[in-house]
Amino acid sequence: MWALSMPWQTVNIAVGMTEGCLVAENTKKKEMDSTNEASSSSSSSSSSSGTLLFSLHFSLWVFVSEKDTLIIKPHKKSPLFLRTIVLLFAMACGVYICAICLKQISTVTKIKFQNILVIERPSLDSSIIAQLEAQIPTLHYPKPETFSRGECTQNPVRFFAILSMQRSGSGWFETLLNSHINISSNGEIFSVMDRRKNISTIIQTLEKIYNLDWFTSASKNECSAAVGFKWMLNQGLIEHHKEIVEYFNHRGVSAIFLFRRNLLRRMVSVLANSNDRYAKLLNGIHKSHVHSQEEAAALSSYKPIINSISLISDLKEVEMAAVKALDYFNSSRHMVLYYEDLVTNHTKLKDVQEFLGLPQMELTSRQIKIHKGSLSDFVKNWDDVNKTLNGTEYESFLRADY
Repeated sequence: MWALSMPWQTVNIAVGMTEGCLVAENTKKKEMDSTNEASSSSSSSSSSSGTLLFSLHFSLWVFVSEKDTLIIKPHKKSPLFLRTIVLLFAMACGVYICAICLKQISTVTKIKFQNILVIERPSLDSSIIAQLEAQIPTLHYPKPETFSRGECTQNPVRFFAILSMQRSGSGWFETLLNSHINISSNGEIFSVMDRRKNISTIIQTLEKIYNLDWFTSASKNECSAAVGFKWMLNQGLIEHHKEIVEYFNHRGVSAIFLFRRNLLRRMVSVLANSNDRYAKLLNGIHKSHVHSQEEAAALSSYKPIINSISLISDLKEVEMAAVKALDYFNSSRHMVLYYEDLVTNHTKLKDVQEFLGLPQMELTSRQIKIHKGSLSDFVKNWDDVNKTLNGTEYESFLRADY
């Protein structure tokens, strides 16, 4: 309740009085002024300062007392009605806030799913998958029949094969590998005809090698981590390439191709080595590889005569044999090395060890290069050879040291 005390004459309230209120007030004034008609005018003036009940806009009741006091009393509303309004307002706010939160959660979730989809969307094609798988050598746990691996039974073994041509540095390369404590490379096994007379004998020999039942001077102990051998292209490898590639892929054999870029130097080495098989320049003993400068000088003293007429076609034939071998074994896990790179770049040996999945070690060999220096010192008809190759794609072979 609010009480306002002020002169009635100064109060000017614009009210909208209802007709019922005016009638009630007039009836009251008639009852009060029934005795004196003369004082009706003054009584009517004083009654105007009496208690009046007005229904105001804004739902207020106004009382004006005889003491010129204006009393304004707010209209009493139902508490239930107010509570209902507050509840509805709170519910509306709650619904709005929940709608905003759900929208934000939906947006964040959508972004997360989109991010996942973006990460998972790229799909590797078969060629990329094959390349990734080719970087990891297959691990094997062979169970030899001739001995027990003992405590090394659970030690994994990698299978490999050095695929090359005669006089391409494969013997020297194999001695480098065998200087690694975990590698056993068993030499040129298929140089013996009976082991490669058909695909059945080839597979039987391979199974014996990779089952660790093949013993040579290069064989390590039962804890060897990589086992292989060297295989020349003309020893049944190209003839039975389909079956051999299938075997390599099935058994997880890694192929290491070793070729020589300078095919002219390879030709000189082949001719000199063939001559020594019969001449046996080293005290009646034929040696394909030497371990001293004296032995190298003795073998290089022989100067072969090269057929200059068929020289280019002979070089082309050897070149195409290497290309054909790479094409045949393209589906296998393999790496390609060149003799010249091994001589000039020792990091290539680290690449080989990484390819086989072995710990890095310094690899060494006792073998000595036989034909070292200018080729003109080792070919009897050098002028004819020089004239034949000058201006051809093989001209660089004339000057290369390796």
